[in-house]
Amino acid sequence: MTGERRFAVLLLVAAAVVLVEVTAKVLGNESSAFDRIVLLSIHREIPAAVLPVFDIATLSGSARFLVPVVGAACAFLVWRRHALEALQLVLSTAVAAVVVYFAKTAVGRARPSLWDTQWYWGSSFPSGHTLSTAAVATAAFLCVARLRPQWRRHAFVIAVGWVATVALSRLVLGVHWPTDVVAAACAGLLLSVAVHVGVLAASRLE
Repeated sequence: MTGERRFAVLLLVAAAVVLVEVTAKVLGNESSAFDRIVLLSIHREIPAAVLPVFDIATLSGSARFLVPVVGAACAFLVWRRHALEALQLVLSTAVAAVVVYFAKTAVGRARPSLWDTQWYWGSSFPSGHTLSTAAVATAAFLCVARLRPQWRRHAFVIAVGWVATVALSRLVLGVHWPTDVVAAACAGLLLSVAVHVGVLAASRLE
């Protein structure tokens, strides 16, 4: 097993473990004190002057941004005769939206109310912006790694940076607890990889 494959396996295992552990603590109401301390610390340390930057970051993780961007990317991929990658990107985006809807409905966690914030639909767990961004970023990275292997390291750094920035923006804006974004990032990664494996398996059966 190569170093990159070993890293990928360890990353997926770690994401699965973290997702299970964090979800269990949230459902058991064991993370409230930690969440509150971290969120208040972030609010105290981030100057108000940079909030517009985080507004933009949050927008990049919203459906208003992701849907047209994914649509344009898929159209380009189909035009370039990369239908498999286009399908993977579409399915990752769609599955992420379904998971977010049902998870929010099932958990029903109250959003933070530590200071005045913008209103967003749904409960706090998981962070829909973070989960969707993680799913799309992972799918995009996997497409790049498949089509342009020489770009995969740059694509990985960009993907991680994008997800981290969107996740942090949700905390800076005070609309999610830290455990919401951690679980969401892990879930987005895992579901996108699962879609990737499923699409490749299906293509080999044809």
